[in-house]
Amino acid sequence: MAENAAVVDNPEQHRYEARVDGQLAGFAEYRRRADRIVFTHTEVDDAFEGQGIGGRLASFALDDARARGLVVVAQCPFVRNYIRRHPEYEDLLNAS
Repeated sequence: MAENAAVVDNPEQHRYEARVDGQLAGFAEYRRRADRIVFTHTEVDDAFEGQGIGGRLASFALDDARARGLVVVAQCPFVRNYIRRHPEYEDLLNAS
């Protein structure tokens, strides 16, 4: 289940990673540009589908962006839809 997922930022790979028992369960790729973070792609391994891994990745990444004072550009459809379903993150979005 998602509560077992450990999510970390892996800046060398330009992605947040969710691991369950050490196994990569999913990731959210990004590009950093000065004061913004552009989310480009989120993927969850088929073996972990339906366990909330994607949501865990998105919330961790968005909370981290907020803590770092970054503007979010949600090119990734998953992250964009997550923000639509969780309006508490809308203030992070790029206004342009």
